[in-house]
Amino acid sequence: VDAFVDEVLVELAAMAKDGSRPMRSGPKPPLVGPALREAVMAIWCVGFCGMQWWAIGQLCEIPFGTLYGLFARWTRLGLWRRLLERLRRRWRLACGDAPEPSAVVIDSRSCRSAPSCCERGIDGGKKIRGVKIHVAVDKYGIPLAIDISPANRHDTKGIVPVLRTLAAGGFDGAALGDLGYRGERLAEAGQALGINVAAIARGRDGRFVPAGICWVVERSFAWLSRYRRLNIIFERSKEHLIAFIAIAFISILSRRMRRLVAEEPCA
Repeated sequence: VDAFVDEVLVELAAMAKDGSRPMRSGPKPPLVGPALREAVMAIWCVGFCGMQWWAIGQLCEIPFGTLYGLFARWTRLGLWRRLLERLRRRWRLACGDAPEPSAVVIDSRSCRSAPSCCERGIDGGKKIRGVKIHVAVDKYGIPLAIDISPANRHDTKGIVPVLRTLAAGGFDGAALGDLGYRGERLAEAGQALGINVAAIARGRDGRFVPAGICWVVERSFAWLSRYRRLNIIFERSKEHLIAFIAIAFISILSRRMRRLVAEEPCA
């Protein structure tokens, strides 16, 4: 938790310095020092433990409206997206790779959702009423793009916004997916964006068979299952759901970077 909080505070300071986090005037002073640190820790607890906003507000003695307001404002300003991108590049450089990958793995996961969720549909194959999380990850399982759609939307349609986000970020490599991403329409949409969508079989005789780096996206979804806020979706805003997914991976990467720094003196 401390590693996550430290990285968020560093990014908040960087955003305040470059002007992307303007300070608003109001009757109450902004949270600073230990209070701000406690608020960031409370947001992490909401994502990891699945607690309600009012419950965590009671525990940390910060009004839940203040906590939710901070989370919503930081999401709107792009804090989680910026921090995830910075940590992903740092991790790749620490592993001896280029900051940006030459290939990504695409896939989706159907999640149950509450009736009040932002979008809802029925995945007939998995018998799940809820939403689909579409991601494109690098070989370390860290997402470059995330999108949400109703669970009844086919993968070939739901992945297109993810490809657009990748293209907007300058990615022009290959996107590897399972056989659900076959089809001329998706291939043409990928070519128009400069991305080669390749469908690769991941199973044989009804059994899962790892193919190259394609298995890493399954591990990424397994990581997300540890964060209870993402097991059953209650978010009424698509942006807030994407923010909690980013928070999960930020927590994973910040812990890895802290461990890496601790191991360097021993080496």
